[in-house]
Amino acid sequence: MKTAWALISKFIITLLAVAISFGLIIENPFTWIITLAILATAVNYVLGDLVVLPKFGNISASIGDGLLGVLLAYLMDLGVPAFNTNSTSLIALFLLIAVAEYLFHQYLLRDEKVAP
Repeated sequence: MKTAWALISKFIITLLAVAISFGLIIENPFTWIITLAILATAVNYVLGDLVVLPKFGNISASIGDGLLGVLLAYLMDLGVPAFNTNSTSLIALFLLIAVAEYLFHQYLLRDEKVAP
């Protein structure tokens, strides 16, 4: 149950980062903001929290999560005509996700009932 709450929290954190980066800095449709937040949450959880965090530590996982979020946003910009990015929004997303994930990983590492 704690893992489910952790995933919900991770989604909310990611949604806020994406909404600030691509909703406030650049006006994108909210449906694409939610879509990106869902994708980034899933990919960052599987790769960042389950693979990178246990093997390489918090800082590497946080930077990786930020980079994965930026990569997903950039790929969405290439594939979805209604979704746009710019360098400012991508840098903001990287910083917001990296800092939020650093704090989130500290919680994951402290609580033994949450994966990893």
